[in-house]
Amino acid sequence: MSEYSRATIDDVAEKAGVSIATVSRVINKTGQVAEATANRVLDAVTALNYSPHAAARGLASRRTNTIGLMLREISGEFFGPMLRGIEAGTREYGFDLLIHCTHASTQAASKVNYPLGEHNADGIIIFNESLDNNEIARLYRIQFPVVMLHRSPPTGLDIPYVGFENKLGARKLVDYLIEDRGYRRIAFLRGPDGIEDSYWREMGYRESLAAHNIEFDADLVATGGFNEYQGQAAVSQLLSRGKPFEAVFAADDDSAIGALAALKQAGLHVPEDIALVGFDDIRPSHYLHPPLTTVRAPIETAGREAVNQLISLIQTGRAEHETLLPTELIIRRSCGAPAKSE
Repeated sequence: MSEYSRATIDDVAEKAGVSIATVSRVINKTGQVAEATANRVLDAVTALNYSPHAAARGLASRRTNTIGLMLREISGEFFGPMLRGIEAGTREYGFDLLIHCTHASTQAASKVNYPLGEHNADGIIIFNESLDNNEIARLYRIQFPVVMLHRSPPTGLDIPYVGFENKLGARKLVDYLIEDRGYRRIAFLRGPDGIEDSYWREMGYRESLAAHNIEFDADLVATGGFNEYQGQAAVSQLLSRGKPFEAVFAADDDSAIGALAALKQAGLHVPEDIALVGFDDIRPSHYLHPPLTTVRAPIETAGREAVNQLISLIQTGRAEHETLLPTELIIRRSCGAPAKSE
């Protein structure tokens, strides 16, 4: 066997003095890494004649060679890019991907016998509230590798977590509506209860209002539910309350699409009568009439990063405690401004 095929990703990480996840981000160009750190990794790759594909083949001797992904369901435009990121990352490491949808509420989750666990996977990515805290604690106690995606681990459990800078992204968006567009009566469509992305986006909304001395008005808040149907119903509910508002901030783009339908149904024009903004920058946001102002979240990158952290945990027992990926404000015509970025 040649020296070229013997080098592993662990060897590169050790020589460069970084984590396995950092090596993967540099090689695959899937995340932000400081230039000096990236140069150390590339120097180590050269010095060791490291081949990522040979390393992937070397992983095949593991017990199952499989990564599990636990979801409640697959619905909406958000899941396409997230699954692409997870599948691509899994494939690059030479693992298979096994997906299980619980189709269960958080309350019922503890009563479900999950077919995905230590018996058929080397580690699991848990998305949102798809797995009961008791089961997560059990996996943690037996030292089974777990990474949380868009959900913090239960209190007291040192489990890696990957997510977005939701609060900061929402804060920047509402700051823009107030400071650049002059809106002060801004309605908010929150996401589902118990979902962290929803909670932190609402916190960003509230923080921005407070910073601009605008009193929070509960009558300008309704539940958009992270889907078109509830977004449409939520805006209809807001309009029926009779309280005027100048703009709507939907906590995700799916509910913003429903909000747009409700406003049009009520004979209102966006943005001439009411401005509309969302969060995530899913594919349809570009093609709405008018195109949607939103916050671009690195959905696919988050999926890849969750895989990076899980592989690091499987191979070394170590991973980064928390990874929050930055978001970007995308200005389009739905907020009343000419497009500034696409």
